[in-house]
Amino acid sequence: MGFTEEQLLKAKTREDLIKIADENKVPIKKTLNKLRYEAELVKLQSEFVNLQSWIARKKKRVAVIFEGRDAAGKGGSIKRFKEHLNPRTSRVVALTKPTEVERGQWYFRRYIKVLPNPGEIVFFDRSWYNRAVVEPVMDFCTKDEYNQFMVQVPEFEHLLYEDNLKIIKFWFSISKEEQKKRFDKRLSNPLKRWKFSPVDMKGQELWDKYTHYKEQMFSKTHTNFSPWIMVKTNDKKEARLESMRYVLSQFDYDGKGESGISLLPDPNVIVRYHRSAVQIDI
Repeated sequence: MGFTEEQLLKAKTREDLIKIADENKVPIKKTLNKLRYEAELVKLQSEFVNLQSWIARKKKRVAVIFEGRDAAGKGGSIKRFKEHLNPRTSRVVALTKPTEVERGQWYFRRYIKVLPNPGEIVFFDRSWYNRAVVEPVMDFCTKDEYNQFMVQVPEFEHLLYEDNLKIIKFWFSISKEEQKKRFDKRLSNPLKRWKFSPVDMKGQELWDKYTHYKEQMFSKTHTNFSPWIMVKTNDKKEARLESMRYVLSQFDYDGKGESGISLLPDPNVIVRYHRSAVQIDI
């Protein structure tokens, strides 16, 4: 049941509309949540415009890495991060599988070429961490290649840290049930079917194998200078807002907080990896 024309004409403010809905038992919780999300998103995006201007002016270099299982919401989050940014000083990097020439090069070389330039923020839709989880799970690399990567990656990131390149590493965590639900949605929507790949089809079947390599990755590549930040929620909208808050909280940029929105991420959603804690998927 929705509002009648008479009820809508009576309502002059949002509060009026909520009162009428309560009195007539009109379900509006979903709509209110969506409006609240959109209002918060706009404010956070305006903060990102200020952050980007500051990064460009101060010639900072920022790389934000989005990792997670298939359908975890990485692409959707990146889209919201970048939506209103100046394309001259922001980029999305989503590399395809390496060419034969690249396969013969040092693994990190193809990523070095796309790292942020001075004054630039770059969003990585998957990153060099493909070799930590996806490649060994799918047998796309040898055991020696995997072992060498796991030894080299902390050293590689330490070199970037010493060169004043700021790296933020996100892992978007979802439950097995939520992943299945999102896969089914992709397959039923002709506009999203392109997102579904043969690798995705293995996501459910190889869930435990993914978990094993994910845990190995956290334990060997989480460092003080380049920590893993877990985004633990099955709610895509919440994941977007809280990951945006986290990035904004990491910089003391001009105009910070002008939008009036809280820039402190929810500690129940944004969790720094701890070796002592049991890491389970939401």
